[in-house]
Amino acid sequence: MELEPELLLQEARENVEAAQSYRRELDQRLQGLREARRQIKESASQTRDVLKQHFNDLKGTLGKLLDERLVTLLQEVDTIEQETIKPLDDCQKLIEHGVNTAEDLVQEGEIAILGGVGEQKEKLWSFTKKALHIQLDSLPEVPLLVDVPCLSAQLDDSILNIVKDHIFKHGTVASRPPVQIEELIEKPGGIIVRWCKVDDDFTAQDYRLQFRKCTSNHFEDVYVGSETEFIVLHIDPNVDYQFRVCARGDGRQEWSPWSVPQIGHSTLVPHEWTAGFEGYSLSSRRNIALRNDSESSGVLYSSAPTYFCGQTLTFRVETVGQPDRRDSIGVCAERQNGCDSLQRDQAVCISTNAIQDLFHLHYLLPFLVDGEVNKYHYGNTDDCVHYCMFVAVPLLHLRIREIQTCLLLFVLA
Repeated sequence: MELEPELLLQEARENVEAAQSYRRELDQRLQGLREARRQIKESASQTRDVLKQHFNDLKGTLGKLLDERLVTLLQEVDTIEQETIKPLDDCQKLIEHGVNTAEDLVQEGEIAILGGVGEQKEKLWSFTKKALHIQLDSLPEVPLLVDVPCLSAQLDDSILNIVKDHIFKHGTVASRPPVQIEELIEKPGGIIVRWCKVDDDFTAQDYRLQFRKCTSNHFEDVYVGSETEFIVLHIDPNVDYQFRVCARGDGRQEWSPWSVPQIGHSTLVPHEWTAGFEGYSLSSRRNIALRNDSESSGVLYSSAPTYFCGQTLTFRVETVGQPDRRDSIGVCAERQNGCDSLQRDQAVCISTNAIQDLFHLHYLLPFLVDGEVNKYHYGNTDDCVHYCMFVAVPLLHLRIREIQTCLLLFVLA
């Protein structure tokens, strides 16, 4: 039974679309293969360069150390030689002086003897007195060979075997690092980096996280510790950054190979308080608000809506001061200029004595101490507001610790 032309045409179109989709999938896989091949080639080339540079540096350092040791030993030889030769030189000078004196005495005596007793009586008498004065029976002491140094070099050939064993065990080539970056989560002004162990046989003691802008040539350390998650702050929005992590094995000093670098960026601008409010002083990054001595009062708003339902707000209270009944912190749906408190409609806030939500429900809370971290979770289900318990404090100096996007305004009163 033959199909109608319209059905044939429809089937042909579907087959073309399926073929196009299939080709796109294959193209993506080819692109994945090309990236995998490029990673292998580039990492192999980089590893070769690292090995060559390391061993060239090692040879240069070893050669320098050997030359320095040789110079030290030669200086020791020179010192011993100079110190032990000096007494021999002094003795030699004394003997040579005695030889010259004896030669002069021999010549004088021979002349006196040749003259005869009658003619040279005075000369013989003078020669005899001179010979007695010189003490011809006194000879200088010359050290025996066993009493003078006989220098030699003591060289232990076993060091070659020791060095050889260390060299043969020095360095390894790893095809896969034991830890990889698992997830990059963008935050306003920051990126949360999470990593995990991929080698079950590797026991990690510490992790080391580095990052850099993609336009930079050098990574810099941003975290070293035992955690497997870290938020990198001061990230410029819409700028690509590279992240990599390595680990140090339990009881080891050296770090493992680096993970495959991952590229991440944040499209979310950092949180800032609104500038220009007389009652508060702001830090250079505008993420810290300090209530000053100004008589002005009112609500300090964030510069933009940066939070939405379901997210967690985290605050750190740096210092506290004299409480005020209007002190509170929280979120609101919209800005209302002229208000001196968040204890109003369309706001969820924590005051010094209670928590107040959109429906004016109050829950008494204890006071807080300096430096305590407070979390507030805002959710919306079935037209009800949900939150977790959160202690209140008379606010004087507040730092935004964890930055998260939201559609609500974050405020400080």
